[in-house]
Amino acid sequence: MRESIQAKGIRASGYAAPDAAPRALLRRRHEKVRWGAAEPPSAALLRHFLNPSIIVLTLFASLLIYGQPISAPYLALGALAFLIASQTVSEPVMDCSGRDGVFTLLHHRIFGEWLLVSAALLLLAFAFKVTEVFSRRVILTWFAVTPFVVVAAQAGLRRYAAFAAMRGKIAQSHVIVGAGEAGARLARRLQANPHLGAFKGFFDDRAAERLPELPQEQMLGGMADIVDYVRLNNVSNVYICLPIRPDERILRLLGELKDTTASVYFVPDIFAFDLIQAQVCNLDGVPLLAVCETPFSGMNGVLKRASDIAFAIGILALIWPVLLAIAVGVRLSSPGPILFRQRRYGLYGESINVYKFRSMTVCEDGGAIVQAKRNDERVTRFGAFLRRTSLDELPQLFNVLLGSMSLVGPRPHAVAHNEEYRKVIDGYMRRHKVRPGITGWAQVNGCRGETETVEKMQRRVEYDIEYLRNWSLRLDVAILLRTARLVWRDRNAY
Repeated sequence: MRESIQAKGIRASGYAAPDAAPRALLRRRHEKVRWGAAEPPSAALLRHFLNPSIIVLTLFASLLIYGQPISAPYLALGALAFLIASQTVSEPVMDCSGRDGVFTLLHHRIFGEWLLVSAALLLLAFAFKVTEVFSRRVILTWFAVTPFVVVAAQAGLRRYAAFAAMRGKIAQSHVIVGAGEAGARLARRLQANPHLGAFKGFFDDRAAERLPELPQEQMLGGMADIVDYVRLNNVSNVYICLPIRPDERILRLLGELKDTTASVYFVPDIFAFDLIQAQVCNLDGVPLLAVCETPFSGMNGVLKRASDIAFAIGILALIWPVLLAIAVGVRLSSPGPILFRQRRYGLYGESINVYKFRSMTVCEDGGAIVQAKRNDERVTRFGAFLRRTSLDELPQLFNVLLGSMSLVGPRPHAVAHNEEYRKVIDGYMRRHKVRPGITGWAQVNGCRGETETVEKMQRRVEYDIEYLRNWSLRLDVAILLRTARLVWRDRNAY
């Protein structure tokens, strides 16, 4: 067996990033450093600062196009844009699988993140009254062209990574212990990304656990053959895709692998769970694997809150005359307060007060609430117009500024409805891991209006959970644009 393993082996050495998140692949010619899970400093710097640098260079290119000098104000603008972008814009996408091509890059939050950077720069320019210092043609060209230049730069980096892999400059190699579903899933990812290095094959003693569709030539041997193969072939990374338990074979394998230079990883099969923002983190040095987490942890939370505040202030500045006119209309339409306040569940299920323009002759907020129906006698004539166009929701912009709501997120339900549906819909309360929104993914997919059946509410909750799994600033902007287009023709709200 060991002779056959040696015959199969191809000596390999060099650099490639082994983890599931692709890494930038840069090294000096003939460099023979194996970094394991870590990146060389040059690659880490490139990944973090490539996009901010491209943004600044595009600004200077716009100046050259219009024959403008690179003066001190533009240098200051470039430095400010670099600082904001380095904290806001995502690192380059290095997936070389070719499954989605450039569309993967287009969908990777670049446009939404650049919109946020642009909004921050404009807000600062107006606040310090320096808009007249800059050429409008230069700034407009910069704003319009930059995301496309960033996409092109990332595509070029991906092509370089693929070229480096084809020329043999990337000499990392990988083997997987365990030929089950988890191991096969990891192998597909490695084979679809040649810039990560060469996938050699599987080791597994468990004939009953192997997937029958795996090619026989990828089966390199059993557990007893791993260490010799790693030594003979200078294998960079060993992935253990077996149940994590104090198994004697695993303990012996870990002890023997200490006599090699390979990096060793456990790959838990977490896909058996209903994952929401799964991620690896640590608590004071203790590694943790999150299978259900809010998408707004860390910098994502900062980006979400900053975009909420910026958009809410901008919208209120534009529509305050509309708010005043609606308030007068509500006061004249029927007796009662202008604003309707109702208790609802907010972030982490805490009770919040949500504000709306009153559209009914009653203000229900008790243990039993009757949802509005078509031709409901409680809805005033002016209130029907407000509900049909969603203008009754506008006061919730103040909820956004106060921090109890977001512009985009799962719609908040009345407390009475929450207590009813959490008992019959599995995972219902997971939608409260984020702030409720004025609009949401469910609403732009037809789930507005009355939810008179459990099936309708189940469908709404499924869209809410899908939003939590796939959140990005680009998705938020898309939902806001679709909401503006739908409110004037949607007939589900009444």
